[in-house]
Amino acid sequence: MVQLTRSQAQIKKCTINMHDSPSSGPPVMHAKDSRILGCTTDLKKEDCMELYEKWAASYNEDLADASQNYIAPLLVAQAALASSKDPEATVLDAGCGTGLVAEALAKGSKWTIDGMDLSPAMLKVAEQTGVYRSLFKVDLTQPIDQPDQKYDIVTCCGTFTRGHVGPDPALRELIRLLKPNGVIAATVLEEIWVSGGYKAEADKLEKEGLAKVVSRDLIDYRKGAGDKATLLLMKKTASA
Repeated sequence: MVQLTRSQAQIKKCTINMHDSPSSGPPVMHAKDSRILGCTTDLKKEDCMELYEKWAASYNEDLADASQNYIAPLLVAQAALASSKDPEATVLDAGCGTGLVAEALAKGSKWTIDGMDLSPAMLKVAEQTGVYRSLFKVDLTQPIDQPDQKYDIVTCCGTFTRGHVGPDPALRELIRLLKPNGVIAATVLEEIWVSGGYKAEADKLEKEGLAKVVSRDLIDYRKGAGDKATLLLMKKTASA
């Protein structure tokens, strides 16, 4: 018998056919749940990318399932739209995935939107939406190769989860890309808001005078599954 490594076993667990289920019961949903929540905390970056490469084609369909009701992208878009009345705002959709946030933004504005994600397959789906000016393959666990003060708004939804991107250096880098008084709207899974270091990093950025926490609200993440997230809204200081 071939013995799987721990990472391989985790990927296999996360990519189980969603229609497989005991003959006496409803379809098994835990594999889809695992993929949406980012699988496990110790899944390697390369394995996460492999997971999303395989998932990209059915990602939107899976999340549209009534059992998921993945409402977070809409809430992030609404927060971003409420934060600025600039009709010509430029937006960075960080960890854009297949473009769910950007599509919601495009319905409520004529903003110029760029997107970045680690997964080429996700970026390919995002490109097909037609709402992005540019799309970049970017690893948010590393410094971002983009100039300072480029965007009025940054959105980041579904990226700060288990097994994905941590708060450092991502939050600081996204703040760096904002123009003075620019705003970032980001979700962080409720269960890792404190334990994952996100609260501490937001507090640190505020203490350093780089940004101010405007609000941090507990919102529905996947309403159908009962998952919650912190919706963090931060405003870059004028002098940063």
